[in-house]
Amino acid sequence: MNSSQLLWTPTIAFWWRDVIRFLRQRNRIIGALATPLVFWLLVGSGFGPSFRNPAAVSSAVHATSYLAYFFPGTLVLIMLFTAIFSTISVIEDRREGFLQGALVAPLSPAAIPLGKFLGGTTLAVLQAALFCLLAPLAGMPIGLHQIALLLPALILVGFSMTGLGFLVAWPMDSTQGFHAIMNIFLMPLWMMSGALFPMPAGTGWLFWVGALNPVSYGVTAIRSAFSTTGGSALPSDYLPALAITALFGAVTFVISVLLVKKRTRRH
Repeated sequence: MNSSQLLWTPTIAFWWRDVIRFLRQRNRIIGALATPLVFWLLVGSGFGPSFRNPAAVSSAVHATSYLAYFFPGTLVLIMLFTAIFSTISVIEDRREGFLQGALVAPLSPAAIPLGKFLGGTTLAVLQAALFCLLAPLAGMPIGLHQIALLLPALILVGFSMTGLGFLVAWPMDSTQGFHAIMNIFLMPLWMMSGALFPMPAGTGWLFWVGALNPVSYGVTAIRSAFSTTGGSALPSDYLPALAITALFGAVTFVISVLLVKKRTRRH
């Protein structure tokens, strides 16, 4: 087998295995969609009357309601939940012996993380796309122009969220420990990303938390995609946010490949 077959043949197999596993477990579909949906409705309805966005100047999306403001953050939350559910299979595969077999097989070390990343990204984008059907309920425009900007943003956010989940899951031996780390680490990252409330400008500690938080740029890219209309100029923060999200996803992938290589040498 050539190097291309050693990479892409097992990558497609890992990707398809994760997709099939997810579709056969309906409780995962319900959990990944229903929890953020309920959260969006309850929090959005509760905070709506008291919400004032200081950044709302001329954007209709930002000025409508808290449900509209919170909508992009809920999309990222759906992707985060999907990453949790998809990358937890790394621990399950290790426990069942499947991962050990893959590590000693003659395949590229990048095949395992690439297959997992693509599988998680596919599931995250599909579920986020389903949630986007509710955008009109929040007063969010969802035409061809928004879809053209949303698609690359959703793909890159899904890839980076799955990358975060993979980095947490790879050294773990128990699902309980994995969920604990996810709740302690990833949920605060989401909460401090501007998904729940606008992050303050300036030099305060909250500003720097948002500036250094990679999840913030995914939320910004998705929010910017919704804020545009056909014929309007591209928001100035869309491409930088997209680029930083892509860079973060690439970094998580490179680190994941290095971790897999390190464990492959042990086998």
